[in-house]
Amino acid sequence: MALRQPSVVVIGAGMTGILAVIKLREMGISDITVFEKSANVGGTWYDNRYPGVACDVPSHMYTYSFEPNPTYSKLYADGAEIRDYFERVADKYGVYPFIRFNQEVTKAKFDTGKWHVETKSGDRLIADFIIGATGILREPAMPSIEGLDSFRGRLMHTARFNPDVPFNPTQRVGVIGTGATAAQVVGELVPTGAQVTVFQRTAQWIVKGKNIEFSARFVRFAKQVPLLVKAIRYVSQLVLSQVLTKAVIGRPWHKRLLEKLAHRNLNRSIKDEHLRKQLTPDYQVGCKRIIINETFYPAIQQPNAQLVTSGIARVVPDGVITDDGKLHPLHTLILATGFDAKAFMRPMTLIGENGLQFDEHFATNLKTYRSILVRGFPNYFLMLGSNTPIGNYSVIAMSEVQIDYVCQLIKQWQLGEFNQVQPTEAAVERFTTSMKSGLKNTVWVGGCNSWYLNAEGDPILWPYTWSRWVKEMKTPCWNDLETSN
Repeated sequence: MALRQPSVVVIGAGMTGILAVIKLREMGISDITVFEKSANVGGTWYDNRYPGVACDVPSHMYTYSFEPNPTYSKLYADGAEIRDYFERVADKYGVYPFIRFNQEVTKAKFDTGKWHVETKSGDRLIADFIIGATGILREPAMPSIEGLDSFRGRLMHTARFNPDVPFNPTQRVGVIGTGATAAQVVGELVPTGAQVTVFQRTAQWIVKGKNIEFSARFVRFAKQVPLLVKAIRYVSQLVLSQVLTKAVIGRPWHKRLLEKLAHRNLNRSIKDEHLRKQLTPDYQVGCKRIIINETFYPAIQQPNAQLVTSGIARVVPDGVITDDGKLHPLHTLILATGFDAKAFMRPMTLIGENGLQFDEHFATNLKTYRSILVRGFPNYFLMLGSNTPIGNYSVIAMSEVQIDYVCQLIKQWQLGEFNQVQPTEAAVERFTTSMKSGLKNTVWVGGCNSWYLNAEGDPILWPYTWSRWVKEMKTPCWNDLETSN
């Protein structure tokens, strides 16, 4: 029996989009179109070029399981190395011919059993399936600050950073934000001699992650002995899944260990008692994403660095005025304010069956099934959707689990078992109830306001162990799915 050949549109050519093409081609599917709004692959690693940009997941774990990278030069790879890795993989596995670059999808509508896709440049395409691989760190979160547009100096978000901007002792630079991105960029800006002012709204817990540099000899050895890279990857996965992941979901001794590491790092790193008090969070360790970093604490104690904890009243042409009435003159203002992790497919217009509008129906709370399937949107797969175990784990590992699940569904379509698939309403409600029940004991409800929370205050993460997620995603439960021909 000949398998049916579906047409598949993949939105995004980042880590997940590249993976989707590779896995679809392994199934013998060739009618694949990837729309990518940027000029090359890489997703968030293509967009982010700020000083110090790096991954906080050990580098040998931050690869596809089938394509290790023995050439990483550090324990925590920088953005350029990761970008180079994805470009090499896309080239090696023949992904590039399927991608239409500089093509932003503006609308996708499900009509008469097919998805009708439109781009900003006017391209139109009809497909059987859509794989939404837009990622979670894609849409910059812009702060709502009075007068921001009035600033006369250089203003840029870290996700839209101009790497050609020079920094030297004559420059006064302001950084708004203290999350993972801010910790990285401040650690790089201060050594340039620039006068760096960090505007802190909320202190962050930081666990020291020494970024070990791999020698050329080690890299050569790793190339010759693939088992070494596999061993490093295995140990990294073990630490993250058995210690860090279990700590944030509330396992007692794991949680205490994480708290001890964060508190010890703060107490040992910050000598000045007043500054230490300013940098001490008032919420549980892990409530916000834990920062793995070794450069921020040393940098913020340098003479050319200043921590400002007064709130920002407004931005004026010459700088920032804080709530205490003080003007902080600046030449450059950097917004290290992160991303809207709940944008999902936005700002594109997504219309499901019977004219169901994604934005209207899920304005405050996106309910999914298995983090991938959305009721009312047949044959649409939202990769890294709500309640994916994003936390401090590798998103590549998450995407590999999810794309295997998606491929199993598409395989049944190829066999003629159905034309359309979506979750039942009961399955969505059971999944939602399970998520809310599990979240009660996690640190994410530990008294902080973070991008982990939706508009209703519920965390959008997976509240159980990594191994449980992998097990439950291994095979589709067809009783939870509604199919039609």
